[in-house]
Amino acid sequence: MSDLFEEAQLIPLELDGRIKQRPATPPDGFYAQLPRDGLMGVITTKTDLLFAAARKSSLWPMTFGLACCAIEMIATYMSHYDLDRLGVVTWASPRQSDVMIVAGTVTKKMAPAIKLLYEQMPQPKWVIAMGSCATNGGPYAQYSRVLQGVDLIVPVDVYVPGCPPRPEALLDAILKLQDKIMLEARGTVIDPGSLPATPPPTTKQAKKPAR
Repeated sequence: MSDLFEEAQLIPLELDGRIKQRPATPPDGFYAQLPRDGLMGVITTKTDLLFAAARKSSLWPMTFGLACCAIEMIATYMSHYDLDRLGVVTWASPRQSDVMIVAGTVTKKMAPAIKLLYEQMPQPKWVIAMGSCATNGGPYAQYSRVLQGVDLIVPVDVYVPGCPPRPEALLDAILKLQDKIMLEARGTVIDPGSLPATPPPTTKQAKKPAR
């Protein structure tokens, strides 16, 4: 919760409610200890930061998987990694879910169902594309019935590379999503053009020379 109090201010009050002092910079550890001089401490912050801190600490992803990446997603919820300690709880209905983890290959037959589930989710909502299949089609990109990335039908917030990615990768994606939620609450615009350029993927098979 330290990111919530970065812009907070401490207002010590007297018992009758009058403001005694308002320091420009809060003392270190002021929210870790109660005042001992008989004064009441009040913390003020922005409501956007307060709501964002609550949202990032209570993410509810939908419980569905599409392919082998779903096995790694299930392992992330188990006791060894335990996403519950981050406030991440799976939910079986899109009506109360706020995170969609697309874990697996997205075929054109499955695309309308995924888009429908996304539209049934309330705002605000976020999408994580887990694995190379959900990112760009993966090893099945050459097939016309496979969608070349789920971002063609729903907006994606975090991409997780790998085929399949390990549970640590999904755990890191959840942390990145939490950071993004707090940045958006502060009004920070995340420009994709400011990110470092990604080298093009290499293929094992060399291109045959044209005859």
